[in-house]
This record gives sequence, structure tokens and C-alpha cells, in this order.
Amino acid sequence: ILAGVLLKLGAYGFLRLVLPLYPMEAKTYAGALAFLAVAAIIFGALAAWGQTDFKRLVAYSSINHMGFVVLGIAAAALAGGTADSVIAVNGAVLQMFNHGLSAAGMFFLVGVIYDRAHTRDLNEFGGLWARMPVYGSLLLFTAMASLGLPGLNGFVSEFLVVRGSWPILGLATALGMIGLFFTGAYILKALKLVLHGPLNERWAKLSEISTREILVITPLAVLMLGIGVWPAWILNVINRAVQMWF
Repeated sequence: ILAGVLLKLGAYGFLRLVLPLYPMEAKTYAGALAFLAVAAIIFGALAAWGQTDFKRLVAYSSINHMGFVVLGIAAAALAGGTADSVIAVNGAVLQMFNHGLSAAGMFFLVGVIYDRAHTRDLNEFGGLWARMPVYGSLLLFTAMASLGLPGLNGFVSEFLVVRGSWPILGLATALGMIGLFFTGAYILKALKLVLHGPLNERWAKLSEISTREILVITPLAVLMLGIGVWPAWILNVINRAVQMWF
């Protein structure tokens, strides 16, 4: 609920209230919004990279992802109604939806491993792919969706935000793109510490992810792949709403 709904309430307020009702004031503070967006993208990723608790790493990653939402809103605040700002807002709204999918999947998979190992310390894991290949595949898939790998949902929304924001907030967008390197760093760090390397003998008897647990995450995985391969079905819905805001 926190990752999927509550984190988006601030952005929803900007899109539904601030931009339509106070466009001039929003334009005045668009630069401050862009600064906060870049700070969230970069420092959110760095904070996630510094974590050793798997759940806290996923939690801090939400700051990084919401930074792209704020960047799209900042672009709309500065140049509301232009084609580029509409693209940026479409990406921001889709990013909110996509983050709800990937964050829910990541938190669920952290819970799966915690239920078996009773620890979330990344330094205590290692080599679990050999022991839990299905779990490892699902974790890799969800992490790549969170990273924004082309073909998965995260890429579509982040690409739209960057495409729409670049002509409006070029410097902020460029700095945000640099932040993507840090995003890759913390995700690859988590995958390396959990799945790769020598198997910790403490986890030699860990059980594979169950069928019930696979059924729980399957709808999320289908949506992540579906939006990545064919995003038009959801973007058509989002774009109709965005067009009414401007």
C-alpha cells in the first residue's frame, strides 16, 4: 500500500490540483521542482546502494523512481500544454503505475526470502540462484523491470519522461540520466549479493519459491512484460486524462 498508493499522493495532488489551478505559481517554482527531482534520482539511488538490508534497499529505491515522476511534473509546470510537456506527464503517470508494479514485486520477493532465511542482510546471502533458480529468475526479471530494461514496463515510462523533459529541462534531465548509472549500481549490487557467488552453507536447505507464491507474483510479471512490449493500451487511457488537464 505504501509503495503502490501512498507515495503517489503528492504527485497526484500536483497533477490534479496545483498544475490546473495554479499554473503561473507552478511555473515559478518549476526550477525548484526540477532540482528536487534530480536530487531524488541521484541521492535516492546512492542511499539504496549504501544499504545492506534488502528491504531497506527496495524502500530507498522508491525515492529514486519517484524522482522521475517529479521531473515530468516539473517539465509540465514550466511548459504546460506543449507537446513535450504532455509526453512528460504521460511518462510521469505511467511511472507511478509502473513503480507500483515493480516495487510490489520486489517487496514480495524480499518477503519470500525472509520467510525462509529470517534475515534481510544482503551480506549473509550469496549463491542462491543455484539453490533457488525459479526464485532467482523472478527476482532478476522484477529487478530488471525496476531498472528500466528495454522490453519491460520501467523503460517505457522513464523514456517518456526523459523524452518530454529534455527540450524543456535539458540540464536537469541530463543529470537525471546520470542518476540512472547509480540505479543500475544498487540493483546489480543486490542481485550479486543474493544470487551470485559461493553458496552460503547456512542456506543449503532453503526451499524453492512455492507454487502459491508464484501465482501471487505472476499477475505483476504479466503486467510488467505487457506494458513493456505493448504500452499503447494503458497510454491511451492515461493520455485522455492528461489532455483534459491542459
